[in-house]
Amino acid sequence: MALFVPVIFALNQSQREEEERERERKRMAEVRASHILIKHEGSRRKASWKDPDGRVISATTREAAAARLQSLREEIVSGRAKFAYLASVHSDCSSAKRGGDLGKFGRGQMQKPFEDATFALGVGEISGLVDTDSGVHIILRTA
Repeated sequence: MALFVPVIFALNQSQREEEERERERKRMAEVRASHILIKHEGSRRKASWKDPDGRVISATTREAAAARLQSLREEIVSGRAKFAYLASVHSDCSSAKRGGDLGKFGRGQMQKPFEDATFALGVGEISGLVDTDSGVHIILRTA
């Protein structure tokens, strides 16, 4: 009988390790992020909660949107402003009402450039500028 105990222990240990790896895979399969979106003339939808008719967005170049977003990013990184506050004031996404919080999401739920940028970030890191069909973003990974 003593011969079977190490084998059972080894199987249980192996099973526990596999379960832990599976938990880690699931954890890495989901992220939580906030973002600031600035739409521009090339965005797929020209309207936003701030600009329902899309007049301002239609007159904004991608370069102007990127410059504005870069300026906001510098304010956040320097500590002069909080991400959530700037998102609530400047973002063209309806998530602005939540400080830019998008909640948790997994792979395949967001546009590919946005998803790739978010999953590449560590928790607490802010992306550079990310272009999608929606416009230009900066992303803060929160979990």
